[in-house]
Amino acid sequence: MKLLMTTAVSALVVLGSTAAMADIKLGASLSASGPAAFLGDPEAKTIEMMVEQINEAGGINGEKIDLVLYDDGGDPNKARTFATRLVEDDEVVAIIGGSTTGTTMSILSVAEDAEVPFISLAGAIQIIDPVHKWVFKTPHTDRMACEKIFSDMQQKGITKIGMISGTDGFGASMQAQCKDVAPKYAIEILSDETYGPQDADMTPQLTKIRNTDGVQAILNPGFGQGPAIVTRNKAQLGIDLPLYESHGVASDGFIELAGAAAAEGVRLPGTALLVAAILPDSDPQKPVVTAYKTAYEAKYGETVSTFGGYAHDAVDLMTNAMKTGGSDPAAIRDALEATQGYVGTTGIYSFSPEDHLGLDLSAFKMLEIRDGGWTLID
Repeated sequence: MKLLMTTAVSALVVLGSTAAMADIKLGASLSASGPAAFLGDPEAKTIEMMVEQINEAGGINGEKIDLVLYDDGGDPNKARTFATRLVEDDEVVAIIGGSTTGTTMSILSVAEDAEVPFISLAGAIQIIDPVHKWVFKTPHTDRMACEKIFSDMQQKGITKIGMISGTDGFGASMQAQCKDVAPKYAIEILSDETYGPQDADMTPQLTKIRNTDGVQAILNPGFGQGPAIVTRNKAQLGIDLPLYESHGVASDGFIELAGAAAAEGVRLPGTALLVAAILPDSDPQKPVVTAYKTAYEAKYGETVSTFGGYAHDAVDLMTNAMKTGGSDPAAIRDALEATQGYVGTTGIYSFSPEDHLGLDLSAFKMLEIRDGGWTLID
């Protein structure tokens, strides 16, 4: 692989096959550095690893993949610049990326205008609802996360909650989706607090929730360091209420940031990847998540994450579509949309013209943190 660094626009990395001229050009823009690096770093590593594996195995129908990968640092403006460069200068036939909702929406507009298939790795529902012809995504939507959480609350007899949400793109979107879907599960939101991406103390908001009569549980839509701070502050305040987090923090890194003691008992919707070792042998995802986990951890010497799993599924979906579509963006798009029953680390995908996510609630596992690790509770 070749590596090129420039100083013109933040960390530009071009990664390609060892061949002088690769046959199929795949583009990516990820937040491999900056505040969203916990998302983008494992995504970038996963994409690099999988492209290497594919090329070593002979490529796509005998053609090698040339991967052009940019690090947008989580900046939507840089993501737009890089997406434009990918289609106009690098002439890629497909794009994977958008570690965050903000960067995804910037790439989305470029991909749609250029008519290049794009698979996003971000969570917000607006990425695929309404459906955009050229845009797909691999993570569950924030609305689905709300539904999975509220279903669990319903089973536990919880009907009144306090909510504390991040004001970033993901947090704000999930807050809105949870408010919209709550009545369907007979959930009443008695307290609705927010915090900014740079806030380092959420005790005032949590104190308001604690002092609100009738609150039976706390829900925290958000990602990044914010949910870890919320979790720590809740423990420091001695608030004895169940805490639910979003799938945006479904990684071992969250437990480390929050502290195992503070995170004990936290529940959230996550993927099979986090509980690969305890999945029943009958689970169709077990071979997929086990193979990816083994390969990633052997190569990088670090624990696999849900976010890398999103990239794994995106690469597999896109390269499977390339087996049919070759280097033709329109044919790749059509093959993606025709995908049925693909078993990934995140779930089993079946796309259609009306559904560019292809997952249902069964793709989520309800998880709980116990003794510093993940347990499967459904």
